[in-house]
Parts: sequence; C-alpha cells; structure tokens
Amino acid sequence: MKEVAIRTEYIELGKFLKLADCISTGGQAKFFLQETVIHINGDVDNRRGRKLYVGDRVEVEGFGSFVVAAEK
Repeated sequence: MKEVAIRTEYIELGKFLKLADCISTGGQAKFFLQETVIHINGDVDNRRGRKLYVGDRVEVEGFGSFVVAAEK
C-alpha cells in the first residue's frame, strides 16, 4: 500500500488521483472516474469532489491501494 501525503485537513478525490499518479492532469478526473472502479474505505465511490481525510484507504482498479497520510 502506497502512502500519499497531504498538507491540508482533506483532499478531494480528483486531486488525490493526480497526486497518486493515476492521472496526469486534473481535467482527466471526470472521465477516469466514469471508467474506473474506486473503493474508498471499502465502499465504491466515484464523486470527484469526495473529501478524503488522513487514514482513508483508496483502492484504484489497475493502480493499486493507497492510504492518505499527513505530510511530515
């Protein structure tokens, strides 16, 4: 499981996907989420604006598992 560090209280799913190198630009998020299954803490969710907090686990089909971590 890969850690993705954030500096803020939360990060939106669309921005998280870019930070996790699943997409190369934020504009790709809408289409990526329509075509890819994403599990957040075990539940399927494809809302680009979904807020992710430290400790949330994200599984992206074809890219693996990630956990949101606080930047040190």
